[in-house]
Amino acid sequence: MYTYSQSRNEILRKLLIAFLSVVAAVALPQICHYIGVLTGTGANLGAMLLPMHIPVLLAGFLGGAVVGTTAGVISPLISFAISGMPSAALLPFMVIELAVYGLVAGVLSKKNMNAVLKTAIVLLSGRIARALAVLTSIYAFGNEKLAITAAYMFIVEGVIGTLIQLIVIPFVISRKKA
Repeated sequence: MYTYSQSRNEILRKLLIAFLSVVAAVALPQICHYIGVLTGTGANLGAMLLPMHIPVLLAGFLGGAVVGTTAGVISPLISFAISGMPSAALLPFMVIELAVYGLVAGVLSKKNMNAVLKTAIVLLSGRIARALAVLTSIYAFGNEKLAITAAYMFIVEGVIGTLIQLIVIPFVISRKKA
């Protein structure tokens, strides 16, 4: 049975996870952008490393579905409001992808399964959601600003980031149980 202080502590813990993940999801792309400017790679570094994804994935795995989904929706919106990144054209797709990441990570967080498998399922779910959103935008809404290649280009560009996620996320969530 939960006492008032236990449930209050749990709420505070989840608020802290949400806050820190949003801050990290907004700050990390800025850091990547700065490094990209210094190294001459520009915005490609962010598209390659996917720095906004890890904090949202962790929010879902560590805080649950509501925390993860909230972080997934709020992070790109705040980032766009502060920096204009992601671009207005990509913003809805990022919101959808990151919200699905947070939601599915939260749902799987309580499941007793291999951490790498959990992470792979979450990543696949978010990528499918984003691809479906892009395809819907093109075919159902006649968005002529997007090319069909946009549905798979983000997957190709983010291979390194995806590999990093498949290493970092299982390591962190397996440490949570220890």
